[in-house]
Amino acid sequence: MSTNRRTFLKMGGLSALAMAAPVKKMATNVLNEMAENYAAGDLQKFGLQLWTVKEDMAKDPKQTLKAVASFGYKQLESFEGKMGMFWGMTNKEFKKYCDSIGTKIISSHCDINTNFEQKAAQAAEIGMDYLICPYKGPQKDIDAFKKFAEQFNKCGEICKKNGIRFAYHNHDYSFKPIDGQVPQVVMMNDTDPNLVDFEMDIYWVVAAGENPQEWLRKYSHRFKLCHVKDLTSTANGGHESCILGKGTIDYPAILKTAKDNGMKYYIVEQEAFTGTTPLESAKADAAYMKAFKFA
Repeated sequence: MSTNRRTFLKMGGLSALAMAAPVKKMATNVLNEMAENYAAGDLQKFGLQLWTVKEDMAKDPKQTLKAVASFGYKQLESFEGKMGMFWGMTNKEFKKYCDSIGTKIISSHCDINTNFEQKAAQAAEIGMDYLICPYKGPQKDIDAFKKFAEQFNKCGEICKKNGIRFAYHNHDYSFKPIDGQVPQVVMMNDTDPNLVDFEMDIYWVVAAGENPQEWLRKYSHRFKLCHVKDLTSTANGGHESCILGKGTIDYPAILKTAKDNGMKYYIVEQEAFTGTTPLESAKADAAYMKAFKFA
């Protein structure tokens, strides 16, 4: 999906150092400066989608989580990979460790087609709030999305029975019309608001050429979680994610509209990295969120 993103190195007083030092070292210095200098903002809590640091999680989950917590992330959103939603630990072991470092797992993306009732029970047992379908992919006809809506309602019933909530996470494909209808509209209209919420990946809404604020207002209180992920253009005319505040998405305005329309969880995600590591980028993203001010 992503190629190289534009550099985020500061200019001016740092330009001489940039020419003399390796790019990676320079990037690290800038990220540390950003983290130290940002003042407190409007968001008291914000989360990180662990996909951002997936390679580090695969190598050493506990050390990575400890680092993430030290950056200021109070909430975590996991995903179901080879090590499971709880990264080789039981659900209770995972919660206990998160408690010890001052953070909480509030949600997880997961495979909703396999053992979903068991996953819902495990999530509820440790106080998670959501299980989320992360992806369905482009489809040939609109009927496929109608069937997805039926499945989401069933998942929502299972989650409700366990005292948690179910949500669907969008990509750009759900905003592209099929058979004269918009899949995202079909899924939102055909799901029961009492059972199904939505996680807006703001990056993918913008990438699809849509206005996130219009969707947030039109479907007020349906989007309860969001992915805060910035977008920048690439040299070949494409786009990719980048460090928050270095891209083109107007987050102060969008997140203000989100807050006014029922948004509860603000979850950072980044997928492309150039001249910096995922952990360094997660640190810079946390600094942006700490200083964030609603428009």
